[in-house]
Amino acid sequence: MTQRPRILVVNGPNLNTLGQREPEIYGHETLADVETRCRRRADQLGLDIDFMQSNHEGEIVDAIQQARGTAAGILINPAAYSHTSVAIHDALAFAELPTFEVHISQVHRREQFRHHSYVSHIADAVLAGAGTLGYELGLEWLAERVSDTN
Repeated sequence: MTQRPRILVVNGPNLNTLGQREPEIYGHETLADVETRCRRRADQLGLDIDFMQSNHEGEIVDAIQQARGTAAGILINPAAYSHTSVAIHDALAFAELPTFEVHISQVHRREQFRHHSYVSHIADAVLAGAGTLGYELGLEWLAERVSDTN
């Protein structure tokens, strides 16, 4: 039996509050709902996923670094760390994996400080404003990308 490509799905700070925090911006789905959607879509695409969330930058950096030897790609919603974290940028550069950056909200319609992302510079693809559907679209993109390399 062939091993299925593994995708690391990373969620940054405050995404554990989905469904409660600013539902007019982020919607009513919880992070558990997003994980269920991702697992279902990944299975349809022939992928396995590791799904994680942390409010701690170092934990996110550790997970990305460890993905270098275990994952075929990374789907990341860095949340607020998009705008501040050189460390996550550097971890993604080290991982050398296809990377899809996703944002639930349309960050370019929000505060000016949200318009810059350190992650976008290293990501191969970026999607903002498609809600939680963006995660599924990111998995589709990654499935095509990792199948091209196998």
